[in-house]
Amino acid sequence: MSHIFVRTGIEFENCQQALAHIGEAMLDKGVVHPTYPAALLEREMNYPTGIALERHAVAIPHCEAVHAKRPAIYLIRPDKPVNFQQADDDGDIEVSLIIALIVENPAAQMKLLRRLFSELQNPETLDVLLTTPADRLADRFRTTILEPASCAQAS
Repeated sequence: MSHIFVRTGIEFENCQQALAHIGEAMLDKGVVHPTYPAALLEREMNYPTGIALERHAVAIPHCEAVHAKRPAIYLIRPDKPVNFQQADDDGDIEVSLIIALIVENPAAQMKLLRRLFSELQNPETLDVLLTTPADRLADRFRTTILEPASCAQAS
């Protein structure tokens, strides 16, 4: 199971600064290889991850599994929205939640991305993630996003 890290109370001038923070933070936590920060920046430059949803926008930065040591998710709720380029557009959007994925298995990464896209289509899900106190955000993400998939697989 992925370890979930949480950061709130932080500001970024732009998405590059946010991505650099993610790279360094995940290196410090020991969940990625030294190649991860550069790979994350390059991946975002070539394949932007900003996603406009009904009431808010999120970014789901990630890169190839080869840069991961072990699976993790890094949730960042910045104090003010951060501009990310939209995944399906040339424009920028203001992102209120950054969900960085560190996945060792490419098949697991695709499954997790599909699950995220599915759950985040529900505006209430994102509202909950944006308002849950920081000390409970990891548990709320696990029960709201990750565990319903486990229940569905078991049935």
